[in-house]
Amino acid sequence: MTNYEVSFRPRARKDFIALYRYIAKRSSARIAGGYILRIEKACETLASFPERGTTLGSFPHGLRKIGFERRVTILFRVGQDRVDILRILYGGREIGPRLEGL
Repeated sequence: MTNYEVSFRPRARKDFIALYRYIAKRSSARIAGGYILRIEKACETLASFPERGTTLGSFPHGLRKIGFERRVTILFRVGQDRVDILRILYGGREIGPRLEGL
């Protein structure tokens, strides 16, 4: 079985920072940090099984999505030997407008 490299693109990293701040402000830094770590671990599992989730057929370039704990949508693209995590969307945000520039 081939393991893929999982890469967090700059926009996904910005999403993590924004989500951390949002949760920390409403609860605590400890809770926010734990939540971010769980999302990162979920993303890392794509290294061994990258073709899961749902394809976004209406969008170009083989975009896929998976959900995380009913509140987060992880958008990613599978390459030949790498999975690029493109966005981390929280709280039911509409996907279409957030794909600009991917």
